[in-house]
Amino acid sequence: MTMEQHQQTVPSPARRRLLFGAAAAGAAGLSAAVARPLSADAAAAGSTSTVSFQAPTVYDVTNWRIPTRPKITAAADIGAIMNDIIRDIKTRQTDPDAKPGAVIIIPPGDYELHSQVVVDVSFLTIAGYGHGFTSLGIAYNSDTSGWHERKPGGSHVKVMTDGPAILVHRDGSPRLSGIVFRDFCLDGLSFTPDQNSYANGKTGIEVSSDNDAFHITGMGLVYLEHGLVIRGADALRVHDNFIVECGSCLEMTGAGQATLVTNNLMGAGPHGPTILAENHEGLLISGNNLFPRGRSIVELHGCVRSSVTANRMQGFYPGMVRLVDNCKENLLSANHFRRAAESYQPFVDVVGLDDLFGVVFVRGDNNLISNNLFAYDVPPNKIIPSGGQPTMILVAGGDANVIATNHVVCNVASQHVVLDGSTTRSKVLDSGATDQITSYAADAAVRPTP
Repeated sequence: MTMEQHQQTVPSPARRRLLFGAAAAGAAGLSAAVARPLSADAAAAGSTSTVSFQAPTVYDVTNWRIPTRPKITAAADIGAIMNDIIRDIKTRQTDPDAKPGAVIIIPPGDYELHSQVVVDVSFLTIAGYGHGFTSLGIAYNSDTSGWHERKPGGSHVKVMTDGPAILVHRDGSPRLSGIVFRDFCLDGLSFTPDQNSYANGKTGIEVSSDNDAFHITGMGLVYLEHGLVIRGADALRVHDNFIVECGSCLEMTGAGQATLVTNNLMGAGPHGPTILAENHEGLLISGNNLFPRGRSIVELHGCVRSSVTANRMQGFYPGMVRLVDNCKENLLSANHFRRAAESYQPFVDVVGLDDLFGVVFVRGDNNLISNNLFAYDVPPNKIIPSGGQPTMILVAGGDANVIATNHVVCNVASQHVVLDGSTTRSKVLDSGATDQITSYAADAAVRPTP
């Protein structure tokens, strides 16, 4: 089959149209009946710059065919289809001054991904029509014979290959920019050797080169060992996603700056973090609903001048929030912590930390922890060590940290704040009575709650 045979000519701009729904900016606003590419003759007839704007910029995976493999469909291998679309984009958009990028549309349906998608062009949007999430963890541990649906839906991509389903990487300058993933589901299908291991070697999206202004929104990620792994992020937005029943949900590695993680629902497995960030400056984690059963809920390594505010967090293990590796000048404020007990026997004690570690663990300088609500409700017989008083906030090291006006509701006697002997110039203000604050430091300033 020749290129001319499998492609159709784009109608004139006067006749072309996109249909928009109620949310004009959303992926659902893009018509599934998108224009097909220019014929090869039409593309060859124009200049490079002209072709860049006349060429198709909206692709539908269900309409696309690979010239050398015409029998491959999106249902059979959406990865191969998307890679060929990206090849077409690069073939047509060759002028450095005229590379507008494109949109790849995934209509509702079930698609198998056997070929890893490699994204190496900027300004690409991959958009579906709904994250289609449903709980595979509940399904695998329940009688589903009477269920209305047993698998995820919407724009549902079944990840059949190991490693990252979507790998974003490009060397050279400038770094990749303006890539958007929105409103589709990446489903890792199952864990090995059983459905509770949270291990299968699969990652949803991995960004392995430095990047700028990426946006990940409306996604559903389920049953992946790693949901999102993003290295070297600058002005990243992770917003309004449903990432649960994954070994880890969001890992921002290497370093990064000015990132937003907002309004997501996330819950990892007991061996991985729900949100992890390394060496970030200006990171804002806000307005998220974060729930069990990650080994940690928010874990910051070497992060500076970042904020964790107005989140609801529920965890089954100590160390729900960890500021380690010399975190400095961070704000942890107005969060609601709910510390409960692990009730599923295979995951009891898997994290290996005792309750003296703290719901919040801090090692760093000049951090402010204020106006948080701690709701601690663990049966006395499940507190480790036996008979110990659980710690809400442990400052394990660092200089000039401030803990102020935090409120604790606890079903047992507890230590609201503990200052290690290696801390210096700490201040603890109105965060517990005299017998609820323990300082091993000689120069701490403590004002107990009246």
